[in-house]
Amino acid sequence: MSIEVSVIVPARNEEACLGACLESLVAQTGVDFEIIVVDDHSTDRTRELAASFAGVRIIDAGPLPSGWTGKNNAVITGAREARGQWLLFTDADTVHLPGSLARALAEARENAADLLSYSPEQIAVSFWEMATLPVVFAELARQYPPAKVSDPASPIAAANGQYILVRRQAYDAVGGHTAIAGSILEDVALARALKASGRKIRFRYAADAVRTRMYRNFRQLREGWTKNLALLFPNPGWLAVWMTAAWAFSLFMFFLGGMSLVHGYWRTAYYVLPAVYLYIRIAGAHFRVSMNLLALCFGPPLFACLLLRSKRAHTNGSVSWRGRTYGADDRPVTQVHDRAPTTAGRLS
Repeated sequence: MSIEVSVIVPARNEEACLGACLESLVAQTGVDFEIIVVDDHSTDRTRELAASFAGVRIIDAGPLPSGWTGKNNAVITGAREARGQWLLFTDADTVHLPGSLARALAEARENAADLLSYSPEQIAVSFWEMATLPVVFAELARQYPPAKVSDPASPIAAANGQYILVRRQAYDAVGGHTAIAGSILEDVALARALKASGRKIRFRYAADAVRTRMYRNFRQLREGWTKNLALLFPNPGWLAVWMTAAWAFSLFMFFLGGMSLVHGYWRTAYYVLPAVYLYIRIAGAHFRVSMNLLALCFGPPLFACLLLRSKRAHTNGSVSWRGRTYGADDRPVTQVHDRAPTTAGRLS
């Protein structure tokens, strides 16, 4: 029987999370699939962990070609070895719910989608994650509304590199990751290429299928969003100013409302409206209420700082991730410094 899905997991020093990812993948049922782990020059126990799972194929990414990002080089290496009719590109920090692979394949076929991408449930543990992620993902949902991304009549295209299921024929037709070799934001670039070719993409929030913890400390969070944010938003500087101003204004009005209440004035509802608006805006990101409240208090200025940091890094042409430094924006990489990262983190 032919293989329906080739699951490709690029991994660069992922010993902290790869085991849980592969454990959830090998347990999938209802579909014929293979799992390929692409070891991207890891210096930790990544390869050893992958080898401990029966049936998992492990291949090396090979030297990083000039003009390529590390992830694109890794995933295209896996794609060349894949035998499936569909390719699932998924990150080493994802955990896949039972039966999710078969359900995703059925969903793609039922919707006649050549690319199906899931936005996973985001697990947040530290203060920095809980304060920042609801704001980031709420703004992403506003910039890339899933309904419009999935609408063939809309020019908006997006995907989440943590989970991209793509028909092999369509992937090859648009040149796959070779066509976007130097793209730092490779997931969105691939979605744009497929949609521009007239193929259908489907994108949705999928807590019912996959979850992930993207960053495990503040340094990883700062570096990861510095890499991505300026590319995800067309006017990061303006958005940073707007978010900071809206946050400061809502806090100021809330303070005025509290002072009015102290002095016996009970018509204070108007004072909390800016904070209510900001909360509703943040609540669109599918996080629990307590995290939304924490993000309301601290998230907007943190998000603004990350936006400006990302904008500066791309303007200066020095974007660092996983021990590599890339050129500015989504232009082909002109210089790459490859060294082993000192800590584990997310590849995409």
